[in-house]
Amino acid sequence: MHTTIRVNLPGVRLVAHRGLSGLERENTASAFVAAGNRSYYGIETDVHLTRDGRFILIHDENTKRVSGDEMIVENTAYDTLRALRLPDPGGFARGDLMLPALSEYIGICRKYEKVSVLELKNHFAPEDVQRVIDLVREMGQLENTVFISFDLPNMLCLREKLPDQPLQYLTYDVTDEIISTLTAHRLDLDTQYTALTEDNIRLLHQKNIKVNAWTVNDPDVALKLASWGIDLITTNILENG
Repeated sequence: MHTTIRVNLPGVRLVAHRGLSGLERENTASAFVAAGNRSYYGIETDVHLTRDGRFILIHDENTKRVSGDEMIVENTAYDTLRALRLPDPGGFARGDLMLPALSEYIGICRKYEKVSVLELKNHFAPEDVQRVIDLVREMGQLENTVFISFDLPNMLCLREKLPDQPLQYLTYDVTDEIISTLTAHRLDLDTQYTALTEDNIRLLHQKNIKVNAWTVNDPDVALKLASWGIDLITTNILENG
């Protein structure tokens, strides 16, 4: 595939999942720039801590799927991870494809005026959450950043430190307990699209909770979610218009 799949979704904001990962190697500067050059509202990525306490962008716990070299990210030094060169999605060697630094991603989002949708992978200690916040703030991107995480303590730490920041709790389901947690801590929802129905989206909206659906690559699914009033859709390949 050499281009995005266009679908008319008025009123829905699309987030490029790990950058424009349907065209470029996920979570690379190339994928972020590809998304930046298109109509996406936001660009999503995943941040891990390296063994030496630096921030690097990759989804998995280890590098095998994206590079072929099996290294546990949190047990490996930053410089070792940065030295890896990744193939593009077609399997071709690309000397320009590497695991980005968090600052590089933020800089690309700023340059292309995109919202950063920044996932904290695993559990972050409060001091590391603060370091992420400080970096985003120093680079002038905090007002255009949405933090997301599956780790509820990460979400609660962010809420304590950033009372008014957009935060989306990542889930696989929509339950009464999850809705109560969202309401209690003023969190929005970022959930697997299969967990959503017209009724639970309506209920979430009644509680002033915004809803982001991941990961939607089927235009028909996107259109159905749009008809139910979804706020955001995270996608590898769909583009609005």
